[in-house]
Amino acid sequence: MKENYQLQLEQILQQPANMGKKLFLHSCCAPCSSYVLEYLSAYFAVTVFYYNPNITASEEYKKRLLEQKRLIEAFNREGKGTYPISFMEGEYDPALYLEAVKGHEKDPEGGERCTICFEIRLREAALWAAREGYDFYTTTLTISPLKDAKRINRIGRQAGEEAGVFFLPSDFKKKDGYKRSIELSKEYDLFRQNYCGCSFSQREVDHE
Repeated sequence: MKENYQLQLEQILQQPANMGKKLFLHSCCAPCSSYVLEYLSAYFAVTVFYYNPNITASEEYKKRLLEQKRLIEAFNREGKGTYPISFMEGEYDPALYLEAVKGHEKDPEGGERCTICFEIRLREAALWAAREGYDFYTTTLTISPLKDAKRINRIGRQAGEEAGVFFLPSDFKKKDGYKRSIELSKEYDLFRQNYCGCSFSQREVDHE
């Protein structure tokens, strides 16, 4: 039976005991995080964890990092959510990513190389969340129509179980989440990249 991750999330959000708890949110970029932050900051004290060693070009990484910080500052300034949003940056080490995907350079976008990429980022997020005493952790990755929510949730759960922190299930593209992220990106004039981040995904876009 197909799992309904959005329904699972809503059931967790409806529990009064979870209001105001600490959520560690891995974010891939500001546009993808926009709707997720608008949505979840009404329920949790969110810390955005920007950890993306898959962004192989340093200038691209810095551009996306600055946009993430700018969006968080704007949301906090406007009182966008019930709870303020915090920020943490993980170590930027693209060599770690490139070593992990060695042998998968020619995989199609969405293939095994992407699975490895998800694992790297979610395991690191889970370790940080557990170490810092967060109640939940999750990722913005499921907002993309191009990414497999089932695979991301499976990896997230496993990483959470190994680290000792609960992974918040999600499929943020549901209920017009992706559409809302586009609206917010326009509202805040966010830089929207046209590829995931690695040189391999950029190569595919350049050849389209």
